[in-house]
Amino acid sequence: MNIAYWIVAGLLALFYFYAGTMKVTRSPDQLRPMMAWVDRMPLPVVRALGTVEILGATGLILPPLTGIAPSPVSAAAIGFVLLQIGAVAVHLTGEDRRITLNLGLVTTAAVALWLATRL
Repeated sequence: MNIAYWIVAGLLALFYFYAGTMKVTRSPDQLRPMMAWVDRMPLPVVRALGTVEILGATGLILPPLTGIAPSPVSAAAIGFVLLQIGAVAVHLTGEDRRITLNLGLVTTAAVALWLATRL
C-alpha cells in the first residue's frame, strides 16, 4: 500500500502543484486557453484556488515523508475531492462542459484518501 500511495499521491501532488503555480503566477489571458472559467471568476479567487492547490499538494507529500503528522494527508485529499466537486459545478454552469479531467481527479483524490488511511 505504501508504494501505491506514493505513486497516486505523487502524481496528484505534481498535477496540483503545477496547476496551482499557474493560477498564482499567470495572467487571466495566459490561463484562458487552458481554463475557460477564469473570466467568470475574480482574479483573487483564481489566485486563492492556486494557493489552496499548492498547499494541498504539500499536504499530500510532506506529512508522510517526514512522519510527523498523518492528519494533513486526509485533509488534503478530502479538500481535493471537494475542490473538484466544485469545479464540476463551475464547468456545468458555464459554457464549458468538459468535466472528464475533473471526474478523474475526484477519483484519484478519493483513492489517495483511501490509501492514506492505510499508511
